[in-house]
Amino acid sequence: MNSKLNLDFNKVESARNAAKNIAEDVQKFIDKHSTVSVERTVARLLGIDGVDEIERPLPNVVVDNVKEGGGLEKGIAYWIGNAMVHTGEGPQMVAELVSRGEIDLTKLPIASDDEIYTKVELIAKDTTEKIRKNKLKRDEYIETLGEGRKPYLYVIVATGNIYEDAVQAQAAARQGADIIAVIRTTAQSLLDYVPYGATTEGFGGTYATEENFRIMRKALDEVGEEVGRYIRLCNYCSGLCMPEIAAMGALERLDVMLNDALYGILFRDINMQRTLVDQYFSRIINGYGGVIINTGEDNYLTTADAVEEAHTVLASQFMNEQFALKAGIPEEQMGLGHAFEMDPSLENGFLLELSQAQMAREIFPKAPLKYMPPTKFMTGDIFKGHLQDAMFNLISVWTNQGLQLLGMPTEAIHTPLLQDRMLSIENAKYVFNNARDIGEEIEFKSGGIIETRAHKVLDDAEKLLKDIEREGLFSTIEKGKFADIKRPRDGGKGLEGVIEKDKNYYNPFIKLMLGGER
Repeated sequence: MNSKLNLDFNKVESARNAAKNIAEDVQKFIDKHSTVSVERTVARLLGIDGVDEIERPLPNVVVDNVKEGGGLEKGIAYWIGNAMVHTGEGPQMVAELVSRGEIDLTKLPIASDDEIYTKVELIAKDTTEKIRKNKLKRDEYIETLGEGRKPYLYVIVATGNIYEDAVQAQAAARQGADIIAVIRTTAQSLLDYVPYGATTEGFGGTYATEENFRIMRKALDEVGEEVGRYIRLCNYCSGLCMPEIAAMGALERLDVMLNDALYGILFRDINMQRTLVDQYFSRIINGYGGVIINTGEDNYLTTADAVEEAHTVLASQFMNEQFALKAGIPEEQMGLGHAFEMDPSLENGFLLELSQAQMAREIFPKAPLKYMPPTKFMTGDIFKGHLQDAMFNLISVWTNQGLQLLGMPTEAIHTPLLQDRMLSIENAKYVFNNARDIGEEIEFKSGGIIETRAHKVLDDAEKLLKDIEREGLFSTIEKGKFADIKRPRDGGKGLEGVIEKDKNYYNPFIKLMLGGER
């Protein structure tokens, strides 16, 4: 595309190459390691689900059994397959036998590799075929029902009760929403297990469970038929169970997943080694399932200044792009994140926000960028807040963003009510309709505020990426160069769940979904 900002695309290419080298360096670590959550994901993809008599998820039961037996370095698929050969049972019954203490996976006689792999791969191929069919089903719905115009109107529901969420989600779809995100209950990202079944209580959101996904998917398919367009469902596969939630989403045909390479490290203090390994497998699953990933750069600006640290957002977008490509995610599924988070009292702040959004659009032309609303400077004044959201909406349509999370006039006051959502949707529809082609009509002044700002942010992002390329991503995070937050390499939550792979480690889904074992 032609650059309205007169960006130097040699610098863009230089920044992208630095990000690629950073990702390559980290990938060497990723390829040598797995985690308990990756292995629980494999167990789920092999069909293990449910809980034991004390509500422990069976994927946790089997993985913990093998970890305690000292065998997880080979991969849980190896031990499940061996138990299938030995018992003649499927993975679910194997898990139930383990939960009852009737078998110990690492103490069974060892079958030949061929026998084990044959058993496992029959099931693995069935699972990947189901996910492939879900992708085809989504495509069929979009082909027959159609969909909303971009920027997609993206709103949240967060009652804590999945049945109430479904009612509110259908109401939002009737009001014009294109994407419904079910916010997770507070701190679910720090649980090292996935709760089971439909849930009716949560604080600040609703638990992400496979049954909850199923309930909401059904509700949105119903209302989509009613309103005559496909309604996308979004949830969150960040946190200690990142790949597990990605797998559940792919199995239940979710369309969008929050899935960032660094978010859990910076904002949830999850160990960086754990997160970087987990994000890889979660993204392989999302890529294969046709799920758009949303990255979390917008969160940097809630802790760091949006003017001074804008380049860190761009640098992270470059890195998220490269990590996603490593996992087989095409650019069309990269909802790279950014946000409208400058202090509204800043003179010409709107011009700086416009510059940032236009720059992201030009650098990542195929990506359905995820644009986030003002939150940091929302005061509780609903009239001012509604105006801030309108200016945010104007930049979104002007710069052709992809996924537009609508701001709420009651942001910073309470969880959105039906009428709050309605006002936000009406605000966006009004602005989008009245300024639909503004981006095609207006050019930017050469050497002006908007162009100059974009050049500076790109220069600073390129410099930061080259520094990270020299120093390494782990060291950069330790020094707090993202979001002004420092995290130690061996600190944070979940490090004990990282394992070094055996030379004969086995995970059939990487090969099946990515097209070749790394």
